[in-house]
Amino acid sequence: MSKALAVSHGEFGRAAVYELDRTISTHAHREGHLIFWIGGAPADVQVGRERFSCDGQMATAVSPWAPHSFHAPHSEPCACLVLYIKPMWFLEHAAKAEFSLAFGRARLQVTPQIASLVHLLAAGMLDDSTQSGINGLLFELAHHCYEVSWRGQRRPGFLSTRRGLSDFRVRRSQQLMREALSTHPGMDALASEVGLSRPHFFRLFKEQTGVTPNLYFNTLRSEAAIDDLMSSDKSITDIGFDLGFASQASFTRFFSLNVGISPTDYRRVAHLH
Repeated sequence: MSKALAVSHGEFGRAAVYELDRTISTHAHREGHLIFWIGGAPADVQVGRERFSCDGQMATAVSPWAPHSFHAPHSEPCACLVLYIKPMWFLEHAAKAEFSLAFGRARLQVTPQIASLVHLLAAGMLDDSTQSGINGLLFELAHHCYEVSWRGQRRPGFLSTRRGLSDFRVRRSQQLMREALSTHPGMDALASEVGLSRPHFFRLFKEQTGVTPNLYFNTLRSEAAIDDLMSSDKSITDIGFDLGFASQASFTRFFSLNVGISPTDYRRVAHLH
């Protein structure tokens, strides 16, 4: 059974140490996402159409809003350090203003420096007494991975990496989804609400955002669930009901498929840094 060993939230975003033995379905994050193998059996990660192994030699870098999935080994759990880095935090800490948290490639060679930083960060997260020093390690690791991802490639400027939402119908649909996390009427009704057919709406939404409307809505619900787990004393059942799930079981299944572990386990170990 997949479980969380440590989860830390802060201005940087989120960092976690997981033991994973189940698949995480295709999903996306608004943060930059880094996955490092730290023990157990290697796993496969798919980013877009590219699927590769995540092991001691290779790590995974996922740009904001890039669809990806995690495929756990069948033999034994895979222990991973996973980071969710807020693009604005990364930009504010970067030496140059043109830095944007869009990685040059998804498959990263684990350099000796990356391996050392991963070891230090994972050890610090698992030891509560050293949690105070992880901010510097987080930026150093994220920045080094960013640099490695662009080696041998021309790096785009800050503005060229920003995805603009020029169509008001897409912006309106996103607003409607944010306002109706618990009472979402379905994508057909949403398409009609913004004046589009379902096929046109799906095509336009993906062109503008890089993800499907369903994937975007799942991301919103995952984020809201994590916020509630961290900031409220609501029961797991109530959190699920508030997000439109008919039962705790259906909410737990959704959360596990999109985050990797159960909401109960997440709440048990997560803390603010």
